[in-house]
This record gives sequence, C-alpha cells and structure tokens, in this order.
Amino acid sequence: MQTRAGRYRRNGLPQAAQDGVEPVHSAETAPLWIVEDAPLPYEPTVQRMTELAEAIAQGAAPERIWLLEHLPVITAGTSAEAGELLDPSAFPVVRTGRGGRYTWHGPGQRVVYVLLNLARRGRDVRRLMAGLEEWAIAALARLGIAAHRSPLGAGVWVATNAGPVKVAAVGLRIRRWVSLHGMAINVAPDMAGFQAIVPCGIRNAGPGRLVDFRPHLTMADLDDALHATCGDFLAFLGGPWGTPGG
Repeated sequence: MQTRAGRYRRNGLPQAAQDGVEPVHSAETAPLWIVEDAPLPYEPTVQRMTELAEAIAQGAAPERIWLLEHLPVITAGTSAEAGELLDPSAFPVVRTGRGGRYTWHGPGQRVVYVLLNLARRGRDVRRLMAGLEEWAIAALARLGIAAHRSPLGAGVWVATNAGPVKVAAVGLRIRRWVSLHGMAINVAPDMAGFQAIVPCGIRNAGPGRLVDFRPHLTMADLDDALHATCGDFLAFLGGPWGTPGG
C-alpha cells in the first residue's frame, strides 16, 4: 500500500503498526492519508473501519482518510428499499450502517473512507456531506471535468447531452461523533454492476464514470487531485487541517 507520505500496509495500518503499535500523532495533526494497492473485501474492511473509528473516538488513534477499491459487492444503506434490488443473485449483498440506498462497489471505483473526529470539527453532519461533495467537485475540476451538485440527489454529477450522470455517491455513518464511510467515485469500473440495482434509488438518471469524459484518466490521477484539494476540504470543516500525510 502506497501513500503520498510513505509506505503503508495491512488494511489501513501504517508500517509502524505491524507490531500493533499506532504511530503517535497529536490532536492538531492532519489525518493520515492511506491508499490501498489492491481491492479489499467489503465486510472485513468495514469491521476494520469500525475498530479504527472507536480508537479515534477514544483518542487512541489519529484520524485518517483511507482510499481503496472493493471486490464486487452490492451494499444496502439504511434507506434501501427491497424493490430497488433488481438482481439479488448478481453479487453479494451486504446491509451496512451508512446512510443512503443501494449502491455497487467494485474495481475501478475509488472509495474514499473519511474517519474524522467531528467532536473537534463542529459536529455538523450536513456540513461534512456538503464538504465531501465540494471536495470531489474541486478534485475533478483539477482534472478538467466540470462537476456539480444536483437537486436529483446527493453526490456529484456531470452534465452530458443525454442528461446528468452521477459520478460520485456519498454516504455516511456517525458513531460517537466519528465519521465512517464517505464517498465512492466511478473512475473506470464495469458499469454492468449497477444494472443489478436502482443506484441510490434514482430511476431517471444513471451513473457515469470519469473515463467517459477523460479517456486516459487513471486512479492515480484522481488520487493526486484528491490529495491536492484535501486541505481545502479539511479547512471547510474546521479543526486541524493541512496536507494529509503519514
């Protein structure tokens, strides 16, 4: 696993944590920035994320922004409706604690988990949701893609001649004022995965992917743009901010 600030491995743990020891970070440091180098199974990853969130709430671990891909899976948020699961046999289906409805995760989609201590960042969940959307919009602007928020639903959208398409979904869970989950940005996934569901409950507009607007765009390109704009996202939330690192 590679980060912009050093070598990391093992499900979001820094190399110093190989022996079970978290690195020492003060309350004023920016979050750890962690990028996985291979797709991860969904349920063990969420379990690890939950453990990390608890440690952050206790002040025993630093905040972190965790970038990864998942193995193919359909996840059902707290508002998921049974009729929106069109093909239950297509992929594993997992009920999860995040807000939102059904979505699909798989290779080619960048998942950005934000484990942030909102107790020192304003305790404003709506601001966090808006901040995530604006962060993605700013990152895509650096890549030459004009994206926007939309009354059609939460997330990030791009206009096309056929109508707007959703390129990023946002879903959160808050536990002890620590955020879990985050956003999923479609870089170059196989879009057939979304045919098994009504994505995010939206029937009159479909999902899109970034390579349809920038054919040679890579996951690393997106990661660099997210890293470059993350400081503004953290500043918008309030509390400690700066360039995320390790």
